[in-house]
Order: sequence, then structure tokens, then C-alpha cells
Amino acid sequence: MNKLILHIAESLLIARWKQTLVAAIGVTFSITMFVTLLSFMGGLNNMLDGLILNRTPHIRLFNEIKPSAQQAIQQAAAYKNAYHFIHSIKAGNNRQGIYNSGAIIKALAHDQSVLGYSPKLTAQIFFNNGTIALNGVINGIDEAAESKLFHFNEYVVEGTAEDINKIPNSIILGIELGKNMLVNIGDVIQISTSKGQLFQLKVVGFFQSGIKDLDKVQSYASIATVQKVMGKSAEYITDIQVKLKDINLAPTTAKKYAQLYRTDAEDIQTANAQFETGSSVRTLISYAVGITLLVVAGFGIYNILNMMIYEKMDSIAILKATGFSGKDVRNIFLVIALSIGFFGGILGLLGGLGLSYVIDQIPFNTASLPTIKTYPINYDPAFYLIGIIFSIITTYFSGFFPARKASKIDPVIIIRGK
Repeated sequence: MNKLILHIAESLLIARWKQTLVAAIGVTFSITMFVTLLSFMGGLNNMLDGLILNRTPHIRLFNEIKPSAQQAIQQAAAYKNAYHFIHSIKAGNNRQGIYNSGAIIKALAHDQSVLGYSPKLTAQIFFNNGTIALNGVINGIDEAAESKLFHFNEYVVEGTAEDINKIPNSIILGIELGKNMLVNIGDVIQISTSKGQLFQLKVVGFFQSGIKDLDKVQSYASIATVQKVMGKSAEYITDIQVKLKDINLAPTTAKKYAQLYRTDAEDIQTANAQFETGSSVRTLISYAVGITLLVVAGFGIYNILNMMIYEKMDSIAILKATGFSGKDVRNIFLVIALSIGFFGGILGLLGGLGLSYVIDQIPFNTASLPTIKTYPINYDPAFYLIGIIFSIITTYFSGFFPARKASKIDPVIIIRGK
């Protein structure tokens, strides 16, 4: 493409600068909203998924209380070839604690696919509030591992997460549970186990997950404290939470761990399939709306170029009469369309970045999301790359058909008509 064609395209753009400006503004607005919408929806997806996924292990190892797969009558030689009709089966004598947990933890420490692990001990308890016993759960955790892998310390809104290790017989309560019991940091509360044993624990903090129903029953203490409350040995734990380096390997790795360690294993995809579906749907809607905006802007460019061709038929006829080919005329109008798309797209990217930054500074304070201070924005470079590519593609096709029409104009018919 020679410089003369570029110069002619520039002259036509300047000659109809108002129409050019309208077309460029349409592209700019479309790209601005496209980038802003994707950035905001991406940030929203990260926030919503983080509420659960940041608090959920990729693989959870545990022992589920369930009936034995092999009943006694099935193992009796006298009834080996008989049909067994068994009903009202009750759970066996299997326990919630993980067998040989120390060896499992050592094996996970040497597993190259494991990012980290955190042992956990969960027990049902009652919080004694005067004459009322509130149902609740106490979680014995390794605070350092829990904070590293699941951001536990970020959800402790009052007090310090490390205090459950530093202060003996201490506990961190869910913030809604603390409100119901009317307790403050430093107060001593009384809990009771399912066997009726009473213990006194000191409140050192309050935890807020963002899920109100959980904050009404959840509490946290060190593993040693919960083992003492339950009367268990130092090896007793009920869960091992594992985070992998690649979350996509969780389903297959969970099956391998279940066979290798003879425990139940639940992967994150199985436990939270609805959250992945919700994120995918929200992202799809964002792309659909953004592309629709670009297509609408493309129709605007198409109409403007059609009007320009109609008004510039004399000029097109003169160009073709003086030796310009139909291909040259087509290239002139394609250059006009691509110029509008490129410069409008660049301005749109800058506008999208600026608008996203403004939204990112707007305060977003809610009691249910203590870790979120402003509206979430995801500054993924892929959004900007997709925006400029779609801008150029849309404007190319918007200009292609009018340009092809211009290339087929017969200069003899136009000049004869004049």
C-alpha cells in the first residue's frame, strides 16, 4: 500500500471529520465499556470465589461416619451363596480421627505436587450462655499453616490470630456467636462437650467469614487445646487439608490419596461445582454484552462509510478515471475504517483503564465482607488485548462491504450523469 493511498484516506477522513469523530467516539465508548465490564466482572468473580475457594482446601482427607460396606452376615461361610436382605444399617465402630495421620503428613511434605497442608480437628460442642446451651463447632487448627494457605488471619477482625498459640486455653469466636453471647476479648466462656465435660476458655479474638450462618456457630482454637477438650491424644486429628500447586489435578489426586491412605478424600471441584458454574456464566454474560456493544459500533461505522461513499462518488469516479484500480479504492476505505477502529480502540483502552481505576477507588464497606474495602477490579491484560483485537476486526468488516461497493463504481456512469 503506497503513501498516496494513505494520503487520500487521510484527506477523506479530515474532510468529513464530524462523521469520523462520531464513529471514533462510538468505538471508544464500546471499548471503554467492554474493558470496564470485563474488569469489574472479573474482579467480582475473584471476590465471590475467594469467599469460598480461599477457605476451601483443594483436597480434604477425612473419615466419614458411615455403615460398613461388609456386614457380618456377608462374611459368614454358611450364607456365602445366599441373597442378603439387610435394612436399618447403623454406622460401625469406625472413628472420625484419621488413622496414622503422622505418616500421612510426612508423605504429603515430600509430595512434589503439594503446595501445602494443614491438619485440623473438628468437634461439636455447646457454648454455655447462662442457662442456655448454644450449639456450635470448635476447630482445632495450626494457625501458621491455616493463615498461609487459607488466609485465616485476614478474617480475624478483632484480636490476633497468633494468640490461640500464645495464650493457653484460648479461643476465637465467630463474630455473630460473640454478639449472641455478649462477650468481649479477654472474657472467659464455658463450653461443654457431647459427653457433658465442662471447660473454660479465654476469648482472644473474633472471626468473620462473610457467611453469617457460619459465624453463628464456628470457633477456632489450637489443635492442642481441642485435643485436651475432647480428651484425645496428640496424634488425633479429623481432617488434613491439602492445597496443590495445580488445582486442576485435584480430582485425580484425591482418588489416588483415598486409595493410598485409606481415607475419604473430597476434591474442591466436587465440593464447590456451583461456584465454578456461576463464575463461567457471569463471564459469558460479560463477553456477550461487550461484543454486542462492539457490533453496534460497527454498524455505526458501516453507515458512516456508506454515506461517505454516496457523497464522494464524484471523487471516486475521478480516482478511477485517472488510473486508480478498484483495489486501490477499496484499500482507501479500508484504511479509513481501520484508522477509526485503531485510534478509537486505543482511546477506549485508556478510557476503560481510567474508569476501572475510578471504580477501584470507590469504598465498598459491608459487614459481611470484612476483607473487601473497595469495589473489586481485575486488571487482566488479556481484557485489553481482546478489546483492541475485537475493535480492529469489527471495524474491518464494517468497512469491507462499503469499500467493496466503492471499488465497483463505474466512473463512466458517474461522469455521464454529471
